[in-house]
Amino acid sequence: MSQQQIADIRNFSGRELDPLLREEIAEWDRELEWDFSKSADLVRKFADARGLGGAAIVDRGEVVGYGYTVLEEHKGLIGDVYVRPGWRDRDLELHLFRALLDALIGTSGIRRVESQLMLIDAAVAKALQRERFVRLFERLLMILDEGARLLPGRSSAARRFRLEPWADHFHDSAATVISLAYMGHIDSQINDQYRTFEGAQRFLHNIVQFPGCGAFYKQASFVATDLATGWVAGIVLCSFVSEEVAHVTQLCVTPHAKGAGLGYELLRRSVAALRAGGAKRISLTVTTANEDAVQLYRRCGFRETRRFFAYVWEGY
Repeated sequence: MSQQQIADIRNFSGRELDPLLREEIAEWDRELEWDFSKSADLVRKFADARGLGGAAIVDRGEVVGYGYTVLEEHKGLIGDVYVRPGWRDRDLELHLFRALLDALIGTSGIRRVESQLMLIDAAVAKALQRERFVRLFERLLMILDEGARLLPGRSSAARRFRLEPWADHFHDSAATVISLAYMGHIDSQINDQYRTFEGAQRFLHNIVQFPGCGAFYKQASFVATDLATGWVAGIVLCSFVSEEVAHVTQLCVTPHAKGAGLGYELLRRSVAALRAGGAKRISLTVTTANEDAVQLYRRCGFRETRRFFAYVWEGY
């Protein structure tokens, strides 16, 4: 950091961030096969409005790294941390991440900070764990390659549950499924939106409406209803993250529906619809400690391509 300086990101316009964002778009495509261009457009838009919170690394007037943050009631989110390859080293990434985290910790009313960053070096995560008492949750990015298809599942699941394509009127029922499915689950430690109905509503809104999560693809997103009770028992939500790559953004079933083969049937139906929609590869993320889900995805043909961390800091 002898030549580089940390500055408030609000001092920079979208045009000044553009060389960095172009390199980030290229890296997301190369490393993750993910189209980052829409997210970059949002960064430019908020930068031009001076509405982007966060920090930038500046080297002789040039922006060579940045990270942005979002405030959400009692919680802060670190949405991105990126250093251009020509300047990247572990210490610089750590310095930037630490500056963002410390700024959020020092913000009045913030009791929790969350982040998930797939491109950050694991050594940065370990250093934050030591220095700032950040909890780490290891996660996997998994890919189902072109041509792989899932065979029909249990006939009993097809008889017990009715699967319907996503429609907006399912929003509240789906939020109920999420809050029930993640009660006491490790993923509710990573994302506290999973813990309540209201939080799950916000999560769903982001998935369906926010382009940074990819283009929501309702044709491959399904809601399952238990015919015996009339209750919604499971959901799967999917997006296209590039022209030929789709992503399963959410797959969960309620506790009373577990063990009936519903998770597999929802995933099978989504994979078929995504293939029909032009997806050559299909990705998803999963927490390594969620062993049942990891085993299910491996049985379905998904393979691990990257390990990364979710970060959580909580004040007392």
